[in-house]
Amino acid sequence: MSEHIVRSYDRDLEALGRKIAEMGGVAEKMLTEAMDALSALDVDGARRVVTTDARLDALHREVEEGAIGTILRRQPMAVDLRECVAAIRIAGDLERVGDLAKNIAKRTLKIAGAGRMPRAIVGLKSMHECAAQQLKDVLDAYATRDPAAARAVWLRDAELDALEDSVFRDLLTFMMEDPRNITFCTHLLFCSKNIERIGDHSTNIAETVIYLVTGEAPLAERPKGESATA
Repeated sequence: MSEHIVRSYDRDLEALGRKIAEMGGVAEKMLTEAMDALSALDVDGARRVVTTDARLDALHREVEEGAIGTILRRQPMAVDLRECVAAIRIAGDLERVGDLAKNIAKRTLKIAGAGRMPRAIVGLKSMHECAAQQLKDVLDAYATRDPAAARAVWLRDAELDALEDSVFRDLLTFMMEDPRNITFCTHLLFCSKNIERIGDHSTNIAETVIYLVTGEAPLAERPKGESATA
């Protein structure tokens, strides 16, 4: 980030960067805690995730207000304008990551009384590990303004799609084996889709980082796997 003659301008942009970093930390924590709660059918942990979402929403509003205020005060151009636009875009994606983590937590609350977890939870954990790594890597790419690292995250999107397909097949098998599993496994299918969507938001952020640094339009077509749930 280049320095400006007006020091307060730099402080505006630095404040946006700090807010995005804070949002990223909250979103990562929500995702991990939501998956931990699901794995253990932990009601208290799930409720904490649901409660935390309000903090992420508040940060989202602060980023939007800060970016719009900077645009109105400074009338930025070129990379400075992209900094503000990127902050708004990334904050929106991180807010959605929080919403998806909250949804996983809410589904945990619905199935916690079942007292059982099918073998497919192993696949869901693998999906979580993949999505969590994507999110961490793309936030690092934003912090360092590294388009190559952002592109690497973009290219890994198909890996998460393939894991989702595997989980879908496993859960379908469990439902066919015993109709009593249908409701429980349906909730897990939605959790799987939520994790896959988190990967999509990481990919969105990767495209925004590339746009921020290079000024080029986002890459045209993502490397998507064949989704059994599409």
